[in-house]
Amino acid sequence: MSDKAHLRAILLARRTGADPALGARLIPHVLPLCPAGSAVAGVWPMGSEIDIRPVLHALHGAGHAVLLPETTPRGEALRFRHWWPGVAMVPERFGTLRPDSAEGQPEVLLVPLLGFDARCHRIGYGGGYYDRTIAARPGIGTIGCGYALQEVDAVPVLPHDAPLDAVATESGVIFRPRI
Repeated sequence: MSDKAHLRAILLARRTGADPALGARLIPHVLPLCPAGSAVAGVWPMGSEIDIRPVLHALHGAGHAVLLPETTPRGEALRFRHWWPGVAMVPERFGTLRPDSAEGQPEVLLVPLLGFDARCHRIGYGGGYYDRTIAARPGIGTIGCGYALQEVDAVPVLPHDAPLDAVATESGVIFRPRI
């Protein structure tokens, strides 16, 4: 088993029993990081992920265009569709949902994660969707969203793994160190 696969298994187990409703506590941490009026892509929660739907509602209420990902074929970057309260949602692969709406282009990306470290490196599910999406959009703002209990000492990093700008949890925000 690779280092990343082993860490994923540990982190999935660690997240079991965490309260998804803690996602509401991310609102005061995430909103100030999103420039006024910017288009922000979030995620619809799956499984035991932290539920950031309250953040999406708060962003919408603050005048941001809110987008959710459309799962593309493996090997491609994600596409994004406009979301607003009450928009029709359609099932996606991996058990999530996406809006049945027009495509849009995010300026800030709220990124799901299984784990993160103090350098703002993240480990996801292993499909590479967010790595490809971030690489395809130079300059996009990236904010990981998760539980504080998902922090680890060090995430194994490969050359294509880009650090996030920040990670928001119910306990606060960690910013990527600048050298």
